[in-house]
Amino acid sequence: MAMTAMEMVAAAKQQIQEVDISTAKTWLGQTLVLDVREPAEYAAGCLPGAVNIPRGVLEFKIEAHPAFQGKQGADILVYCQSGGRSALAVETLQKLGWGKPVSLAGGFNAWQQNGGPVVTPA
Repeated sequence: MAMTAMEMVAAAKQQIQEVDISTAKTWLGQTLVLDVREPAEYAAGCLPGAVNIPRGVLEFKIEAHPAFQGKQGADILVYCQSGGRSALAVETLQKLGWGKPVSLAGGFNAWQQNGGPVVTPA
C-alpha cells in the first residue's frame, strides 16, 4: 500500500533519534551540522557552521563534500524547516552507513522560535 509523505515522515521518526533545541544548542561547534533545505532557504539564514546539502541530492553529494569526507562515524545534527525532511534524511544517512545522525525536532522554525543563533552563510 502506498504511503503519503506525512506517513513516510512518521515511519522515519520511529527509526531515528531526534534531539530537542536545548540539546542541539550545546552541540554547536562540537558536531557536524547538516542543513537539508533548498539553497534559497539556507541562504536566508541557517544554524552556525551548517553545511547545505539539499535532501533531494543527499545520497549523491554527502560522501564527496569536504566537510563530511572520512567522517562516517561522526555525530551529525540534521535539520530542515520543520523536521520532516530531516527525519527522512537521517533515515537515509543510517541506510548509507553514517554512524550517528540525529534530527533536530521541529527544525529551523523551532530553532528560531527558541532563540537559537541564526547566521547568513558567506
